[in-house]
Amino acid sequence: MSVEVALAVRAHFAECPTWDAADGTLLWVDMNEGGVHRYRPSDGGDTVTVVDQPVAAALPRAGGGLVLSLRDGVAVTGPDGSRRWLTEWAREGVRGNDASVDGRGRLWVGTIAGETSPGWLARIDADGTAHTAATGIQLSNGIAWSPDATRMYYVDTRTRRIDVFDYDLDTGKAANRRVLTAVTDTDGLPDGMCTDTEGGIWVALFRGGAVRRYTPDGRLDREITLPASLTTSCGFGGPDLTDLYVTSARRDLGDAEPEAGNLFVVPGVAQGLEGVAFAG
Repeated sequence: MSVEVALAVRAHFAECPTWDAADGTLLWVDMNEGGVHRYRPSDGGDTVTVVDQPVAAALPRAGGGLVLSLRDGVAVTGPDGSRRWLTEWAREGVRGNDASVDGRGRLWVGTIAGETSPGWLARIDADGTAHTAATGIQLSNGIAWSPDATRMYYVDTRTRRIDVFDYDLDTGKAANRRVLTAVTDTDGLPDGMCTDTEGGIWVALFRGGAVRRYTPDGRLDREITLPASLTTSCGFGGPDLTDLYVTSARRDLGDAEPEAGNLFVVPGVAQGLEGVAFAG
């Protein structure tokens, strides 16, 4: 498995690599800079749109445009670039973080707790209605599903765990949260994640400079080392979804790590699940 630099961008805090099959591009964000990027593997080009607040995720929206997990809530954009809020957070100091879309086009998004307010994990339906699925969240990150969509995997980074819910794709309900595996054998913290067609769970290790694959029963299967300690998230892309893209950050590192903040790719490592656009 060879780790390659897909884009030598030196982002401050890159996150959420998401393949947009509609036009063969990879969406990713430079979170604290408010940058929403589209990377074109076909020619190496990268375009950016800057929004007016930190953005943790930018995901395709059915019919065009994007759904954005922003500091203050969730918004959608139209093909013309117009923007409107779906929901704004009502609790002081809480900010939006990682987001993902289930197989029926529902958005799942988590938050980072404020100084006095705990965070939460929520589902947002196509009509914009929000439903809280878990409370007491500290630092919400990865959200992903098993190939048959009967399981939803979830990372609250400060717990150092990958948790699993039973998932009902028809209703969008997640229940029976439990620990799949504890990530305590490394200095790295579990962050963003994705799953493959064999049921493997891929998770980036922030401060660990690696991406790990766990089996559905929580066993560590393999680890890929990257030349950037602040690995933040991972997602499959490419025409056959066989290339694993990994984002990283250079926050607080200065020039200590020349490759920090770059977008990396590990070609042919596995095959990811086909993504679904947000239905709202």
